[in-house]
Amino acid sequence: MAEIRIRNTEERIQGEEAVRSFLEQQEVLYEHWNPSKLAEGLQQKFVLSDEEKQEILATYDEEIKDLAERRGYKTWDIIALSDATPNLDELLKKFENVHTHTEDEVRAITAGRGIFIIKGTDDVGYFDVELEAGDVISVPEYKPHFFTLMENRQIVAVRLFIETEGWIAHPFADEKFASNQA
Repeated sequence: MAEIRIRNTEERIQGEEAVRSFLEQQEVLYEHWNPSKLAEGLQQKFVLSDEEKQEILATYDEEIKDLAERRGYKTWDIIALSDATPNLDELLKKFENVHTHTEDEVRAITAGRGIFIIKGTDDVGYFDVELEAGDVISVPEYKPHFFTLMENRQIVAVRLFIETEGWIAHPFADEKFASNQA
């Protein structure tokens, strides 16, 4: 289940309803899918064949199509990252810069753990959303954020897009962020 850490205060928010309520106030969509729906052999697998990726998409087909219909997403895929991923550290450097998008950034975590760092309202500042299998998040367009892996450095997620070109980041310079790093 997702957990939030507000960087300014070190306050932690736990529990599905409290997380959902906080994120809703920050204009971030949070949902939860059943992680045990996925075949046991894929629940802790981070190097995937094309067939295994298709199996994950098929397993969550109903949830993906429901979310896509409600939010206007047109395409989706699977991203799998682990220490076995070639050039993982270089790839993470690309992710680990505050940026925005001209569409929502959506991740439905099916295995592993990851973290979104998101710029909240002025009274909140930056906050971390620690995600695990079953957590679904949509960071709205133009909202400064970045994503990275947690200490286990393993994640599998469904990504949904409106733009058929997929993920396009626009750097966001923020002097306040450097002083918020933790």
